[in-house]
Amino acid sequence: MTFADGIGQQIFNFDHYGELLVLVRNSLVAGAALGLIGGLAGIFVVLRDLPFAVHGISELSFAGASAALLLGTNIVVGSIVGSLLAAAVIAALGTRARDRNSAIGILMPFGLGLGVLFLALYKGRAANKFGLLTGQIVAVDTPRTAWLLGTSAVVLAALIVMWRPLTFASADPDVAAARGVPVRGLSFAFMMVLGLAVALSVQVVGALLVLTLVVTPAAAASRVTASPVLLPLLSVVFAVASIEGGILLALGSSLPISPYVTTISFGLYVVCRFVGTQRARRWGSRATSPRPA
Repeated sequence: MTFADGIGQQIFNFDHYGELLVLVRNSLVAGAALGLIGGLAGIFVVLRDLPFAVHGISELSFAGASAALLLGTNIVVGSIVGSLLAAAVIAALGTRARDRNSAIGILMPFGLGLGVLFLALYKGRAANKFGLLTGQIVAVDTPRTAWLLGTSAVVLAALIVMWRPLTFASADPDVAAARGVPVRGLSFAFMMVLGLAVALSVQVVGALLVLTLVVTPAAAASRVTASPVLLPLLSVVFAVASIEGGILLALGSSLPISPYVTTISFGLYVVCRFVGTQRARRWGSRATSPRPA
């Protein structure tokens, strides 16, 4: 037996995989719902250049979830409250990208510090602490699933309602404002929706790696298509594949879910980037090649 084989056997164990698969039915359902909203919200995160905002919101979401864990209340609710608070502050203070990034830079260490403080005061299971940072969806119970699905439905409905005007405002805010589109109101509303999406995504991959669910799938899809139909469709497919694949791999492993979700998501991005680069080179060579007389 080689060293690699020994490490593989320590990490993976699929002896009772069929029996364990029944126990994660709630996780698979919740993962599909979170992949849907993460993939859709990520489109506007990429269009509006908000990846840094996602990370800032996740830090306050982590603080809210940690406070709920310490107080013995619903962790999902605590995460949502923290996310919405951060999103409101960013939306109110960050009218320009420069101001927004400064506000986020102030919020991030504050939220992370609060979260660490609350976890230090918490005397319960260490797995609960670790799960807030790296994700713990493999053991989602029925009440928590109901919260996740209900909030996902709210996010999905809000995105459907604002999709067309938000797309216009994201692509060209000046022209959209001149046409009567409420750009500022849409921006604030989207930040609230983004706060909900981030809070739910934290439940999957944890506060430290939430970008891999809300940003990476949309960024990967944008490398291979600009179609208004294919772009959100591919983003959702990539997000769902990353979550569901991460759950299924983590089920037969001793590692948490986040390394698998991030690896699958990153792998999809690398493939899409390669495909997009090759396609651009082919189109460039065709454009510069001499035409026959």
